Formats: sequence, structure tokens, C-alpha cells
Amino acid sequence: MILHTEVNGSGEALVFLHTGLQTGKTELDLQNEYFKQNYKVVLPDLRGHGKSPSNDFSNYFKKTAEDLVETLEDLSIESAHIAGCSIGGLVALVFAKSYPGRVKSLILSGIIPERPENCETLDKEESKNIAKIMENQEAVSYFNHLHEGDWKKLLNSMIKVDWYPFEETADVAALSMPVLFIVGEMNDHETIGAINYPKMNDNIHTSIIPFAGHTPHLDQPEIYNIIVEKFLTLNGQGEKIEI
Repeated sequence: MILHTEVNGSGEALVFLHTGLQTGKTELDLQNEYFKQNYKVVLPDLRGHGKSPSNDFSNYFKKTAEDLVETLEDLSIESAHIAGCSIGGLVALVFAKSYPGRVKSLILSGIIPERPENCETLDKEESKNIAKIMENQEAVSYFNHLHEGDWKKLLNSMIKVDWYPFEETADVAALSMPVLFIVGEMNDHETIGAINYPKMNDNIHTSIIPFAGHTPHLDQPEIYNIIVEKFLTLNGQGEKIEI
């Protein structure tokens, strides 16, 4: 399916993929304003989000990566820089593995490199958090307005056993494009990747942002934007980035 997408600016295409239950427009305004001066900023609504309604959430990351291919083809974009956080980061990773020729560079954040030992406990906590959202009438009203599709079905699909693609996040050795892994210092499960990923693949650069957690582009947007900009400037020169 072709995803609803907003495009701003001109230059090389830079695709930002949003987190769960958000949209490109609601979450990535600061990145759009910053990067549209020098890039064509592409902001899709992922499958089941915003104006990209769907009732099929099986094999979510593979199908959404396929959606992104169709969307880029519809926009006549052969290849792009791809940046994603959380669910968007997982889609970006699967997309890069499946269609490496379409990825000029890859920017990941908000992903867990390996299955935590307390994964079952975390899953139970996430289920409780989702239940609270469903019971919060203000939140329900907001998401009803934001999403044209069945966002409750989408949300419930995210708490199924083995939904998280750890087999994808654990294996980054074959990524052939320049990769930047950005992580907030306050998320222990994610910072592991800042140590392990560069050992697996010389193409991977890492940056740990202070006073940030799961969503560094929201927690510290100015720092995030500067780091991404430097990466995009240097990634074709084979230089390790030190920030």
C-alpha cells in the first residue's frame, strides 16, 4: 500500500519514520523544519497510523517496509537517507536489510539490540500501559482524531508474544550502507547497541545523547539534529564520527 506522505524541501531525500501511535506530521515537526532547508524531507504515516489506515498488522515490519518501497516509487525516489525511531526504527532496519540499494544511509534510534533478560516483565508492564491508554477517555479521543484506522487493533497487536523483531535487531553485520545508531543515555536496554553494534560492522557509527531516553529526537531535538546533520555530511567520506 502507498502510505500517506508529506514532502517538504528539496535536495536528497531524507525519510523520517515516526514512533508508534504518532504520525510524521505530529511528531517530526522540528526535524522537518531543520532539514527541509537542505533536503527533501519525506514524512510517511506508517501502516495503520494517521492517514494510512489498515486492518492487516501481521508480519508488520516486513509489510510496512514493502509499503515504504511502494511509497518511494510513487514519489519517484530511487534511494534515500532513512531515519527511524522505535517502531519507525524497526521498519527502517528491515527496509535497509530488504532493499539496501534504496538506502543511502541509515539512522536508527529507539531500538533494543538484544532480548532483555527481564523481557517478560517488560511485556507485562507494556500491557498495563496500553490498558491505561484504553481507559483514558482523553487519550482515546485524541487517537480517534489522529488515526483514520483501527488504532486500538494496531496497539493490541504490539503486545503479542514475539512481536518485537529481536532476530533483526541482533544482526546488523551485513548492513552495507553508513549507519548511525543514536541512543539516549537513560535507556539501558538500548545503550548496549552503542557498544556492540560497531564491533559487528565497521559501517556503524554511534552517538549517546545525554538527558535523553527512548526518543532522543524529542528529548534533545537540537542535539539530535546536529548529530544527524554531521553524519549526513560525513558518511560518504569513510570517517568515524566523534561527537
